[in-house]
Amino acid sequence: MMRLPLSPALAGRLLSGRFLRAGALLAPLALLGGCGGGATPLTFDLAALPGQARAGGAARSIVVSEPVGLQPMEADRIIVREPGGSLSFLGGGQWADRLPRLIQTRVIQSLENTGRLRSVSRPTDKVPSDYQLVSEIREFDINSGTGEAVVDLSAKLIAEGSGRVVNARVFTARVPVQKVDPQSAAAGLDAALGQVLADLVRWVNTGR
Repeated sequence: MMRLPLSPALAGRLLSGRFLRAGALLAPLALLGGCGGGATPLTFDLAALPGQARAGGAARSIVVSEPVGLQPMEADRIIVREPGGSLSFLGGGQWADRLPRLIQTRVIQSLENTGRLRSVSRPTDKVPSDYQLVSEIREFDINSGTGEAVVDLSAKLIAEGSGRVVNARVFTARVPVQKVDPQSAAAGLDAALGQVLADLVRWVNTGR
C-alpha cells in the first residue's frame, strides 16, 4: 500500500474522464492506461439499489448535492485505515469515478428507482425542488484493524427557500472482509454502501 500524502498535492493524483455504465458490479470494469510505470489498477463500480417502483409516490422533488468529505475522500482511490488512524491508498484498485460523484450518482439512481418522488436531480440541472439532500462522507474505507469495510454517511434534508433543516441522520454500515486486496475491498465497500443506501432511501421517502 502507498502512504497517503495528506497535502494539496493529492489533487494532482485525481484521474478524470472515467465514466462507466451502471450495473457492471464488483468486477474489474476496465484497465485504464496512463498511470505511469507499474501494473495498471483494476477499476471497480458501486451499485445503486434496484428498482422497486410503487404506486402512489410522494409528490415531492429532491435535488441531491455531491457529498463532501476530507481530502482523501475526494479521490478515486480505495482507502485503508490503519489501526493507528493513518490512511493509505490501496494499490491495484480504484473507483470508476471520484468517490463523491460516484456516490451522488448512486443515491440519485436509488431514489429514482423507487418511483416515490416527482423528480430527483442534481443542483446543476436547475430543476425546481422542494428539498435538498446534502451529505458528508465521514468514512468510506477498509479498517485493517477490524477487518471491515466501513461506510459512514451523514445526511440532511433542507427545505428549499427557507433553508431549514427538516431532518438529519447518520447512516453507518460495517461489512467483514476476508482480506485487504482490491477485489475484497471493493466488494465489501459496495455491500456496506448498499445497506446505507437502503436506509437512506427509506428515510427520504418515509422520514424514518
